[in-house]
Amino acid sequence: MWKFSLRRILIMIPQIILLSILVFMMAKMMPGDALSGAIGPDIDPAQVEERRDKLGLNDPWYEQYGRWAINAVQGKLGESFRFKMPVTELISQRIANTFWLSLATLFFTYLIAIPLGITSGRYNDTWADRFITGYTYVGFAAPLFIFALVMLWIFGFQLGWFPTGGSVEPGLTPGSFEYVMSKIYNLLLPSLAFALITVTGTVQYLRSEIIDTKQRDFIITARAKGAPESRVYNRHILRNSLLPIAAFFGYEITGLIGGTIFIEQIFSYPGMGQLFLESISLRDYTVVTSTVLLFGIAAILGALISDIILSLVDPRIRIK
Repeated sequence: MWKFSLRRILIMIPQIILLSILVFMMAKMMPGDALSGAIGPDIDPAQVEERRDKLGLNDPWYEQYGRWAINAVQGKLGESFRFKMPVTELISQRIANTFWLSLATLFFTYLIAIPLGITSGRYNDTWADRFITGYTYVGFAAPLFIFALVMLWIFGFQLGWFPTGGSVEPGLTPGSFEYVMSKIYNLLLPSLAFALITVTGTVQYLRSEIIDTKQRDFIITARAKGAPESRVYNRHILRNSLLPIAAFFGYEITGLIGGTIFIEQIFSYPGMGQLFLESISLRDYTVVTSTVLLFGIAAILGALISDIILSLVDPRIRIK
């Protein structure tokens, strides 16, 4: 097991290096550069070129990438011209909100998906199964941003059950009980809206696993031996069907990355996704490159976690 994990981690290193090169090159293709937002239109063009030479912006791309990569490894991601502060400090203020949003979404996803998938798979071809399957079809067809807007309009603006923006009520003391409860309260609606869409794949997969497991030879043998139906289901069918779900935990993380961008923007939730979209619209070069790099690393780590969990569930896939 440790050999597989080590090899998978070693494979991840060139992936991150390639990702950083792609992110850097795409950022270089953006209109303007890191100096564009820090200078005024009345500055002499000769002075602008002099500052670009001083900052090394006219050097070959590989020299610029080398300096950028070394600084990134050291945690020096540059300075945001929009927020007038280091990018590392700016990201540290936002990343916690995105982390808790993703964690709450994962919690609600499995809390909703596992009971629905079990019910649909155990009682397939019943009215309950048809209802759950119909819901998953609607979930597959409904765009996330449309569904989130409907949730916000109904439960935020019409019913007033949840806040319509922000991550905490203003004026509360950080660390206090009221502050923590306000953070949770502001987190509920965006995480639930996100989870109600993301459950569809897990429900369908779990349903298919249960139906497929019920028809296998060892289940037929257990029933032929006179084992109680509850024991056959709980100890054989359900256990074997739930194990593969754990393997997709890491891929759920990668799926959250794209979704948080829309959710945070719709619910005005101050996280990495909202910061990313704001930085693109403002052409904040340093923030865009840093957020894309972090999103990419998170996706690679999610795939790594999935591979490791899957190797624990099914040892046959381990690399010898």
